[in-house]
Amino acid sequence: MDSDDDRGAGAGYGLASAVGTSEDGPTPDEVSPAVVSPTVVSPAVGGTAGLSLPYQLIAAAALAAFAVLACMQLAMVFLHVAPSNTLTKQHGAAVDEWVYPEFEQNWKLFAPNPLQQNVAVQVRTEIAGPEGPRTMPWRDLSAEDGRAIRGNLLPSHVQQNELRRAWDFYVGSHDDKNRANGLRGTLSEKYVRRLVMLRLGAHDGETVLRIQVRSEVRAVEAPGWSDEKISTGPSYRVLPWWKITADDLPEGADGSGEAGQ
Repeated sequence: MDSDDDRGAGAGYGLASAVGTSEDGPTPDEVSPAVVSPTVVSPAVGGTAGLSLPYQLIAAAALAAFAVLACMQLAMVFLHVAPSNTLTKQHGAAVDEWVYPEFEQNWKLFAPNPLQQNVAVQVRTEIAGPEGPRTMPWRDLSAEDGRAIRGNLLPSHVQQNELRRAWDFYVGSHDDKNRANGLRGTLSEKYVRRLVMLRLGAHDGETVLRIQVRSEVRAVEAPGWSDEKISTGPSYRVLPWWKITADDLPEGADGSGEAGQ
């Protein structure tokens, strides 16, 4: 019969055998790994929440201003393209000031009537010569813009649209007999005269007395796969002669005081 000491020694021996001790102490594999608490890492805070309070207020104000500006832009463009209504009748001038010329909208590229004509704006001048007034040949301003655009990777807005938009402005504010429809018609005439004189520049030191502007319109030729027959011959809209005054000349041009005298 085993004594209590023998049972304790036996139990201890059994436990030691189970653990597998050695003379030099327990091996690393025999020691239970220590329980290490994981390091707590604060999640990164991004966006405006990561900014200080003053910068958060600045960012919020900037976003609010951008949102208001975007809503105003959408509202103005909508009123510009929408049919005539109470708002456009009361605030049409304000809408036009906002939209023209950068944000103007039209449907010429899409339905219902895509633009199917090539329109060239041409001008001829009457200059004061030593033997009296002399009329110069027609000069194609649109062709000059076209030559400046071809091969240019970054053509200017002026080369692409200024002359075309000026002519559209004139045609839209005049009837078929070149009679102005209200104040916009008179304004378009002044605009075309100033633009043409700016393009002409110095005319060999001679004074330009009058100018005459015309448009040459040619229908776009039908594609090769189409059987449609389209006449591509030119048709012209010739404006009356305009007398040039100092107001029509570029600022600081030589001889501006003599023009139209």
